[in-house]
Amino acid sequence: MAVTTSSPPRARPQAAREHPSGDPRFTLIDRTLKRFSYQQDALIEVLHTAQEAFGFLSEDLLIYVARQLKLPLSWVYGVATFYHFFTLKPQGKHTCIVCMGTACYVKRAAEIVAVLQEAFHVEPGGTTADGLFSLSTARCLGSCGLAPVLVLDGEVLGRETPESTLERVRQLLAEHSDAASSQSGDAVHVTNGGIHEPI
Repeated sequence: MAVTTSSPPRARPQAAREHPSGDPRFTLIDRTLKRFSYQQDALIEVLHTAQEAFGFLSEDLLIYVARQLKLPLSWVYGVATFYHFFTLKPQGKHTCIVCMGTACYVKRAAEIVAVLQEAFHVEPGGTTADGLFSLSTARCLGSCGLAPVLVLDGEVLGRETPESTLERVRQLLAEHSDAASSQSGDAVHVTNGGIHEPI
């Protein structure tokens, strides 16, 4: 007696499946995962892609990456918190990372942080209430010969002072306000604390 069986439906490849959330940004992560053949040693590259797509690494994102690479969540979290270029919180439109390594600290890096904290009412690791400016510190940025060093919107700046840093950040936020006001047609004034007020 012949038994006929039908073959089970074929599953779509994992990279082609839509993420359950429906968020298309997960497609970017899936492409990176596929490009590196889901190898565990691609963790840093995958985290970079995830942060570029989402702006920061949320807990859900870390869980997703850990599951896809079959790594313990504690391992993924450890890598994400070890490297200063990864962030677990949403960042402002403008970011400033101040190096707190020994050479920078000796040359007034702590004063730079204190001036920015006072002027913009933001703690290291935090973002201003308006979401425009994030301040963070790093153990060492590896440019000790340029101490004190900071990274402002991705640009490495050396031999900074508290005064020069404050001026640069104020100028950056003023340019942002000018661009925003020209788009909206409303005039805006930036006060010393970075608070935006209509004129």
